[in-house]
Amino acid sequence: MRKTRAVHVGKVQIGGGAPVAVQSMTKTDTVDVASTVAQIEEMMRAGCEIVRLAVPDKEAALALKEIRRRVPEVPLVADIHFHYKLALMALDAGVDKLRLNPGNIGAHERVREVVRAAAAQKVPIRIGVNGGSLEKDLLAQYGGTATPEAMVESAKRHIRILEDLDFHDIIISLKASDVQRTVAAYRLLAEQVDYPLHLGVTEAGTAFSGTVKSAIGLGVLLHEGIGDTIRVSLAAESQEEVRVAWEILKSLELRKRGVTVVACPTCGRIDVDNFVGIVTEIERRLSHIEEPLHLSVMGCAVNGPGEAHDSALGVTFGRGVGMIYKNGVPMRKVSGTDIVEAFVRETEKLLEEGADAVREKAGPQLVAIK
Repeated sequence: MRKTRAVHVGKVQIGGGAPVAVQSMTKTDTVDVASTVAQIEEMMRAGCEIVRLAVPDKEAALALKEIRRRVPEVPLVADIHFHYKLALMALDAGVDKLRLNPGNIGAHERVREVVRAAAAQKVPIRIGVNGGSLEKDLLAQYGGTATPEAMVESAKRHIRILEDLDFHDIIISLKASDVQRTVAAYRLLAEQVDYPLHLGVTEAGTAFSGTVKSAIGLGVLLHEGIGDTIRVSLAAESQEEVRVAWEILKSLELRKRGVTVVACPTCGRIDVDNFVGIVTEIERRLSHIEEPLHLSVMGCAVNGPGEAHDSALGVTFGRGVGMIYKNGVPMRKVSGTDIVEAFVRETEKLLEEGADAVREKAGPQLVAIK
């Protein structure tokens, strides 16, 4: 695992050995306080630990204070581009982090003013390098292309500005819209600085294609021990970004949260109708659960008992009948048409019994990722 300095975003520690934090960004008009707060609350229910908001103008900056008042429990990040006064207004509103590139907000004295205010309030700054908006001179230097080397050089420029002002509460991101450049840029910078890294594949795409791209890009880096906080960027609802982020972390056993459903892909041996619908409905009905819980839903008896042994609860189908297992031990049979309701009820009972009454099952033990 890459060693980094610790940076605190409100109550959430980034880097310094802390768990990889999940964040996302609101997609409402920040000026619309009611809609923005409603979206933040939905993101939090999905497990979002840090929320970023666009602050493109004075009206949005003014709205931050009321948003901060209504959602005091989650760290808020102000996304600032070019206008240093908006950064000062965001700090006055009580945000917990600024996302800005100090080289893009004007004269040195303006940068100094923002940095002094951020330091006084112990608010970190995230330098966000984007392959689609690199400095023109760097593009020219690197052949007109935002290469990984050009992206890293851009980040180091901004880092030097902050370090020269004796500011070190820094988080860095290096995002491109393709996996190869993103991974290469993060690998390169990770060797040169000890600041925490915010991972993301920017403009990744729709919920389907963007999830695949993000899982590969972020998964490769996290597997190598690179990355301290992640944001999945999708053309989808913010809470969907959060759910995908958690699934990435859970699949690498870096974090645990909520229900993990192991489900077979089905084949000609399946003995129940509408298996996909059953699994989807079980997952939907249990999406509110925050406690880590490993469940299995299998379409036949070939792999079902083995998967059930590694699950807190499992079900295996045979000729339209489901056998529910608890901690690998058969409990009772239920007809296929009743299985969703019965399985959800047994899961809720399991949680009500608590850890003392139930042997915890978090899934099969995997080799730790170094």
